Amino acid sequence: MKSLIWFRQDLRLADNLAVCEAFALAKTELANFDKSTCPQVEALYIVSPKQWQSHDVAPIQIDFIERHLNILAQGLAALGVKLTVVTLPWFDDVMDWLPNFLTDNQIDQVFATQEPEFNERKRDQQLLDIGLPITFVAQDCIINAGEVKNLSGQMYKVFTPFSKKWRQIASSKMIAPLHVPAPIGPAIAEPDPIVFETDHFTKKVSSNLWRAGEGEAKRILDYFCQQHIQDYQLERDFPALDNTSKLSPYLAIGVISAKQCLATALSYYPEALVDDTSPAKTWINELAWREFYRHLLVAFPRLSKGKSFNEKGDDVQWVNDDVQFAAWCEGRTGFPIIDAAMRQLNQTGWMHNRLRMVVASFLTKHLLIDWRWGERYFRQKLIDGDLAANNGGWQWSAGTGCDAQPYFRVFNPMNQSSKFDPDASFIKHYVPELAQQSLKLIHQPLFIEQSEIRFNEDDLFGNVAPQDKVTNQAYPSPIVEHSAARKRAIEVLSALKR
Repeated sequence: MKSLIWFRQDLRLADNLAVCEAFALAKTELANFDKSTCPQVEALYIVSPKQWQSHDVAPIQIDFIERHLNILAQGLAALGVKLTVVTLPWFDDVMDWLPNFLTDNQIDQVFATQEPEFNERKRDQQLLDIGLPITFVAQDCIINAGEVKNLSGQMYKVFTPFSKKWRQIASSKMIAPLHVPAPIGPAIAEPDPIVFETDHFTKKVSSNLWRAGEGEAKRILDYFCQQHIQDYQLERDFPALDNTSKLSPYLAIGVISAKQCLATALSYYPEALVDDTSPAKTWINELAWREFYRHLLVAFPRLSKGKSFNEKGDDVQWVNDDVQFAAWCEGRTGFPIIDAAMRQLNQTGWMHNRLRMVVASFLTKHLLIDWRWGERYFRQKLIDGDLAANNGGWQWSAGTGCDAQPYFRVFNPMNQSSKFDPDASFIKHYVPELAQQSLKLIHQPLFIEQSEIRFNEDDLFGNVAPQDKVTNQAYPSPIVEHSAARKRAIEVLSALKR
């Protein structure tokens, strides 16, 4: 019997149930065959460029996927398994292609990991409906979607009770990641390099700032748990400090699993799921947030379709100013903490989590721009793009989501700046034109009606002659005034009152 592993958002060999199930099936049949003609395992990855573009998958994430497919192909080859990479523009194209592939390669059984997104689940159901022999294994979460329920048997709509129940269930389970299975046969030849056909992608952005490979992801996880997890609660909100795990790009495409993350944290802090004083609790809570949003995506499919969780979000009268949106995207709003965060995103494909909340609040509340605009821009840029987390975070910030930030809570970017980047070292790194400015001016930028005016600190305080003004590189004054913007936001977003 020949089995096929269909890789998706699980580009790893360790703790991969689909891999283990395929190998187990083949080895069960092994005794009935001569070793020279023993059952085989093959592997498949489908590149869907048109579908990815419609889902706004970031070019930097596509590059990251390509790099990891090359590493995965080598790992599979060492286990005696060939990886086939095929390009099918749309998910619908799989319907016609996959049955023929299974027949041509004499595949008896397919193993693949369930995915929570609506289009992916629809595709998989259609494949089952036409009778293909596919087993979809649940492993994208530590606790499977649908298993964390309230007393009414429903999905929680508030994170805190969800997290308590999630921790209770997790503490009762054996959190033991699966090992890489033993080879199914002799190693096969070194695979050819995998290069995505550039005709299908408008551009390619290098992901080389991020090291690739399962081993590298595990090293990052181990180092974080050894050195930083105990200080995570105190230091996680300071973007200038390198004290977050930075595992999100690897989790997003499944190079490492959430179960591996939890198991490693528990190896250092075994009581972290049941002890509220554990140093690891705050970081483990981030894993619970990830699961909360993924469970919501399954329970409420409309979240995959650009719909507000709170239906009153449809009544919000967004301003949607194109010029202000462009300023936000490009990091030239005149609020240094906002601009530094957006430039970090544009330059690296990643943004510190505290800053994701701050810039999302600024876009949706200070500028009154629809959260979907920001969600899409993030998805087009993020190396760790993930629909569940991205949608959940944006709707939380806008006040339209499940267990969302209240509409009347508007982050003050000046306070966020002075509190979480007090010496402005993060800001000065990404907004170098402010390197010589005082902390007072950086944290409390002055609002000037003519936003095109260029300034330096002396200019603002009237200490230099006109001919000596504008000696620094241009930096805009704030595009909105905080107090007025806050007042407007509360008035307009009051439509979200439940």
